[in-house]
Amino acid sequence: MNPHQDPTQPGQRPHPPPPTQARGRRRRATLLAAAVDLLTQGGFAAVTHRAVAHHANLPLAATTYYFTSRDQLLAEAFAQLVETELTTTRTWITDHGLTALTDQIATADRTRQLGLWELYVHAGRDPVLQQIARRWADGCIRIIADTLHLPETDTRVRLLYTTLSTLWLEQVVEQRPLDEARTLLTLAVKTAENTLPPP
Repeated sequence: MNPHQDPTQPGQRPHPPPPTQARGRRRRATLLAAAVDLLTQGGFAAVTHRAVAHHANLPLAATTYYFTSRDQLLAEAFAQLVETELTTTRTWITDHGLTALTDQIATADRTRQLGLWELYVHAGRDPVLQQIARRWADGCIRIIADTLHLPETDTRVRLLYTTLSTLWLEQVVEQRPLDEARTLLTLAVKTAENTLPPP
């Protein structure tokens, strides 16, 4: 074909996009959703190429085509969990306030939360997961800073995030009394607010 010819002229067909492109995106999204489901249901060990393919009702070859390694599959599932969690957290704080976050944690899907924290621990041994874990921490810090109208570098923001993370982990893993966590978080928030300069 002459490269200078206009493909839209009569008698010449324009080249359509590859017919498998949209289908490929859908398949990949389905596989990733299956990986997230397995991660939240059975933890780190539950996510394998074979298990993901079975859960997604797709052939094993599809999983290995779109995700060349289990590490890539886990990393993308972790990233998706982190983004979902950050969006949920920001929405909850906007609607209910920072001190009510313990109630959101207590009512959230516990298996999903366990999957998130399990990957967070694994991130200590995996540089790729570590970067995703940092996005989670940095995102939480940004939400707290925005709520308190403080810069993200303010030590009160970091201290409040550390308190919240500890209470979050205790609630998900140890399932300590919710009243205790609510009291501690309320105290931490009030301490941060009481040290804010006057407007």
